[in-house]
Amino acid sequence: MRTLVTGATGRIGSRLVPWLLDQDGDVAVLARDPGKAAQLSDDGVRVVIGDLNDDEVVRRALEDVQAVVHLAAAFRGVGGEETATVTRDATVRLAEAAVDAGVERFVFASTNLVYGPGRGRPAREDDPPAPTGTYPESKAAAEAELGRLHDDEGLGLRTLRLAFVYGEGDPHLGESLMSARDWPLHKRLHLVHHADVRQALLRALLEDGVDGETFNVADDAPVTAHELLELNHEPAQADAADRALDDPWEGIVDTAKSRARLGLRPLYPSVYTARDAGVL
Repeated sequence: MRTLVTGATGRIGSRLVPWLLDQDGDVAVLARDPGKAAQLSDDGVRVVIGDLNDDEVVRRALEDVQAVVHLAAAFRGVGGEETATVTRDATVRLAEAAVDAGVERFVFASTNLVYGPGRGRPAREDDPPAPTGTYPESKAAAEAELGRLHDDEGLGLRTLRLAFVYGEGDPHLGESLMSARDWPLHKRLHLVHHADVRQALLRALLEDGVDGETFNVADDAPVTAHELLELNHEPAQADAADRALDDPWEGIVDTAKSRARLGLRPLYPSVYTARDAGVL
C-alpha cells in the first residue's frame, strides 16, 4: 500500500518516514523544501516538491497512492491567517482530492487542544470540541469538514488527537516552558513520545473497520509544571506554588478507546521511562 505522507520533513514526519521505510513501506511524500527532502529521495522515497495549497501539486502527489498520512500544519512562527490556510483549508482540499483519486484511507493528525477546558474529567473522543486559539480552532474546523467528507463522500478517515509530542531530540519538551513557567506548579500537561505517535499512526493506518473514528493518543502519566521545570533543570518562580488553577483537567485526555480499538500501549508510558531509556 503506497502511502503519501505530508509534513514529511517536520518534527513528526522526519521521524516517521524513515521508520516506515524500515517497515518495508512504499512511501511517497509531499514536501516544500527540496533540500530537506533530498535524503528521502536518495533513500527511495517518491518525492513530490511543491506546496500543499497548489491543487496540481496535490493531484500529482496522490497518483498511485492508496493511503494518506496527513501531518502538515502551520502554527510555529506564522500568523493566524496562514495557520488557518494551511491547517484547515489545505487539509480539506487534500481530502477532497484524495476522494477524487480513490484513496482508501486518510489518517489525520489533529491535536488534543481541540477539546478546550471545562469538562471536569479527562476529555473523551465523543466530547464536542471547544477550542480556543487559531491553531486548535483550525484543527477542529478541519476535523468537521473531513467528517462531512467521510459521511457524504466515503473518505476513509481516521483522526488521531495527539497530546504534546516530545522525544528523540525534538526540542518540544524544552519549549513547553514557554507556557509552563507561568502555570501553577500543579497544572498538568499530557505528553506522548514520538515512538508512540509512530505506532499510533501505523495502527490507525492499518486497522480495518475504524473509518470515521477519532482516537486520543497520549501516554499514561501527565506531568506537572513542577516536573517540566525539573526535567529542564530550571527553578520555579517564587509565586508558582500559589497560582490558582481553574481547571485541573484541561488538556488531559482519556485513552481507553485507542487502547481498546487500536490496541495501543505506550512504549514510553511516562516521560521518566523515556528519560531512563535515553530517548528524550
